[in-house]
Amino acid sequence: MIRFHTLRREQWIPRPLAEVFAFFCDARNLENLTPPWLGFRILTAGPIHIAAGTKIRYRLSWHGIPVTWTTEIRRWEPPHRFIDVQLSGPYRLWHHTHRFAPLGGGTLMTDVVRYRLPFGIIGRIMHALKVRRDVERIFDYRFQRISEQFVGIH
Repeated sequence: MIRFHTLRREQWIPRPLAEVFAFFCDARNLENLTPPWLGFRILTAGPIHIAAGTKIRYRLSWHGIPVTWTTEIRRWEPPHRFIDVQLSGPYRLWHHTHRFAPLGGGTLMTDVVRYRLPFGIIGRIMHALKVRRDVERIFDYRFQRISEQFVGIH
């Protein structure tokens, strides 16, 4: 039995660690990093101060199905790491570790997402048929947007 699925992505960003971490600390940047096809919107009133215990509510649409999602920052270790987990939403488990490390005059950003769908065998079938690829597409889009965000900034 699969306990959870894992997605791991690394991206080198040609900017200093402090600048990159500051960008990811700003919850408003989440909307710009999320594909338009998800209709992602932050519901939590701003400004949002990110720290351990911060909860953020979102609304999105997955293939026309409206979804409300609440995450909590579980670990906050600036400027090297933070972890957000789903409190309520579409997954049975969503645990996203964001790591940042200086490397080669820039910053290596590593995302590790452990997730699991509800509904037992039906969830596993949905993962194989659609969800795995959707999660990958979301992070592919994010990779592209991050590249665009940090190109040409000095």
